[in-house]
Amino acid sequence: MPDHPPRSSELFVHAQAICESPHVGEGTRVWAFAHVLPGATVGRDCNICDHVFIENDVSVGNRVTIKCGVQLWDGLRVADDVFIGPNATFSNDKYPRSKHHQRPVVETFLGAGASIGAGAVILPGVNIGARAMVGAGAVVTYDVPPKAIVSGNPARIVGYVDAKRQTTGASLIRPQASGDSVQTSVRGVTIHRLPLVEDLRGTLTAGEFERQVPFTPLRYFMVFNVPGKDVRGEHAHRRCKQFLVCVRGSVAVMVDDGVKSEEVELNDVCLGLYLPPMVWAVQYRYSADALLLVFASDHYDPDDYIREYSAFLAALEG
Repeated sequence: MPDHPPRSSELFVHAQAICESPHVGEGTRVWAFAHVLPGATVGRDCNICDHVFIENDVSVGNRVTIKCGVQLWDGLRVADDVFIGPNATFSNDKYPRSKHHQRPVVETFLGAGASIGAGAVILPGVNIGARAMVGAGAVVTYDVPPKAIVSGNPARIVGYVDAKRQTTGASLIRPQASGDSVQTSVRGVTIHRLPLVEDLRGTLTAGEFERQVPFTPLRYFMVFNVPGKDVRGEHAHRRCKQFLVCVRGSVAVMVDDGVKSEEVELNDVCLGLYLPPMVWAVQYRYSADALLLVFASDHYDPDDYIREYSAFLAALEG
């Protein structure tokens, strides 16, 4: 094999690399001291950097970059356009013992367009969602939702990719009159200022259905005692409309219409967030005392939920 890359349409294997697999796509480059075992599958236009090891029961999609010092063990499934940073570590056995081989091997999935930062550790059986980003040195112990940004040990969600962060403080709608609303960048999602009345007897806030709340609800529910690390929502509705008010504490809501996404922090009892149908929504960063009140336009119907982000995108196109 030559020690310099050929034309981009051809497979390149460095003279000091070992590529035993016949299932490596065109345009892929395997650099020095990398080793690809016979059973591995690697797609087109990938970049396999120095000192990468790829075991047999591993599938790697197209246009994947694997930086130096990474080992991909049996059970790892890597979708297209994934970036894996230097020295990221994957494990496939929850209870490893020498000479004891688990059957079957635990599978770990990296979704399309995901990025794994340098030195991150991914535990067995974890699913990293499409376009998610794992920070450098993070230890991922739970599934990561699509487009989520996680960091720390253990990894926690700290944001969402491409989500504009909306501040709901004084600069947004506080100076405006009660009942006013602001359109977010996400289709149909609006932030509402609810009336506030204060006197010596105390403080009152209220909302009228089909005025401040733009529909008449058939159901309500409340969410509370959520550990700060946990995420709620992660779905869209086909028909149901929702109106969210954080009546105590604060919570961040990420909304996504398939084109644009925005994060809104509900931190004021006089703020309401309207979610129309076919908007993907996630609630996270709950404060310890958070109490979220949700009004829904429809009775509970499990068939109204879209719980996979890929299925949500497909439904928008259909």
